[in-house]
This record gives sequence, structure tokens and C-alpha cells, in this order.
Amino acid sequence: MNYYYQLTLSATNQDLEEIMFTESQINKIAGGFKFTEGIVWHPDGYLLFSDIPANTIYKLQPEQQPEIFRKPSGNANGNTFDKIGSLITAEHGNRRISRTDKNGNIITLVDKYQEKKLNSPNDLVVKSDGSIYFTDPPYGIKSEQEELGFYGVYRLESDGNLTLLSDDFIRPNGIVFSPDETKLYVSDSQKGHIRVFDVNADGLLENGIVFATLEPPSKKGAADGMKVDIKGNIYCTGPRGIWVFSPSSDLLGIIEIPEPPANLAWGDQDYQTLYITAKTSIYSIRSKIPGVV
Repeated sequence: MNYYYQLTLSATNQDLEEIMFTESQINKIAGGFKFTEGIVWHPDGYLLFSDIPANTIYKLQPEQQPEIFRKPSGNANGNTFDKIGSLITAEHGNRRISRTDKNGNIITLVDKYQEKKLNSPNDLVVKSDGSIYFTDPPYGIKSEQEELGFYGVYRLESDGNLTLLSDDFIRPNGIVFSPDETKLYVSDSQKGHIRVFDVNADGLLENGIVFATLEPPSKKGAADGMKVDIKGNIYCTGPRGIWVFSPSSDLLGIIEIPEPPANLAWGDQDYQTLYITAKTSIYSIRSKIPGVV
């Protein structure tokens, strides 16, 4: 499946042409899913992504049809890789962070905080020291299933120690580090904004402030998954498309997507292709600047 859409750039403070090729097209490379999320590029040259309601993680190789990678997936949402190439997954249904090794063995890394079940782990990122930072809103559970009473951002160390970093979000969602890992960005889907924290040498956070504000959540999308490029620009899925901010929080523009997007990942050998999950489909678009893996 290859459907092409003309790239539409909604430029604001700066010209997004410094980042995106204006002759680029948005390529729909797969479709027919229920709700796509958690896309990630494998170094061996293929994509993995979640279909949350379908309880499936799919594998998509170039010019091929998607195939099932893992089913059931625990209603997997966000995915990433650890330092040794194991798949790390935030699972709605199982309310846990899991690891799938290269042999397909799946283990629970964490599913409780202070003996209480996590809400519904949503998205995650692995720091260079191997620690996993993740968000835990209640999207995958009913209110009567909540045990914690708050929606947090956590750090899971390699030794299994879990630390609550922040508990004052309404709906924490996307999460990403700056290229040098001195900043951590977290989106709040209900607030419609991105917060940024300083990352201390011990991995804890401080000085959390609102970094940027998107449009309020709507049928057109909400502040959700995020990635950064090597220059520190932040790409956040949101209403109408991908909102691109400079490291100083200037809105460079919006890459408009045919369907409301939820997450994105850098891929291809040069990491200059953005792969985007948007409702029922997977899209791609080329960039001038490589992304941070």
C-alpha cells in the first residue's frame, strides 16, 4: 500500500523548510488497523508498532504486508529498545512495563509502585545508563480499577528500583530526552502542553516548567508521542499533525497528517525518515535532519 499526500507545512515563528524537504510527500505505507501507537525502528531494518484495541504488536518490513510480531500484547502502547536490543513495552492491559528478548521471552520489569498496581503505562524512553523513564496515565483502565490515586512519571533503574519522579500531571503521555539527556520532555494530553524538566546527575528531575502549549485535545488529536532530532528540535504529535518546536520552545510549524497522529519514530539507515502512527494507518515522511535514536 502506497498512498501519497502532498506535504502541508503550517509555518509560524520560523520556516519549517529548514527541517523538512518541501518536495517531500507524506506516504501512507500501511492501513486498516484499529488504533496504531508505539512505533519503533529496529536496527535490522523494519518497524514494530502497536495496535492497542487489537491487542497486537505488528512487524512491518519495507514493501511487505504487516505480520503479527506478538499477540496478545497486553494491549501494548509505547515501545522502545534497551541497550542490548530487547523490546521494552508499556502495556495497557497488563498494567506493566515488560521486556521481550531476542528469543521472544517476555518478563515483567515492573507492575507496582509501593505494592499498588500501576494505572496504565503509556509511553517510555531508555536513558543511556539503561534506566527506563515512563508515563502512567489511566487511559487503559476504569476509574474503579485505580489504586494509586495519581498519574505519574517514573524512573526504573537497571536493578529494578522504581522511583516516582512527578505525580502532578493530569494525563502524562509522551516522553523523550534532549539529545544530551540533560532535559526530559513530557506531554500532558489533557492540558495540551509539554513540560520540560532538568535531569540531575542522579537521574532525578527538577525545575519542571511548561515548555510549549499545543491546541486543546479534540477529534483532530492531542499532545501525545514525542521524538527529537540531533539538533534538539522536538516533534510532538498533536491536533492536525506533528508540532515541531525548537529547543528554545519556538513553534517552527505543523506537519499536517491526514489522520490524527499518536506517536512517531525515526527510522531507515540514516534515521532521516519519520514514521508516524495515526489512527488506522502508518505514514512516513523524509526529513533534512537525522533523529536521535
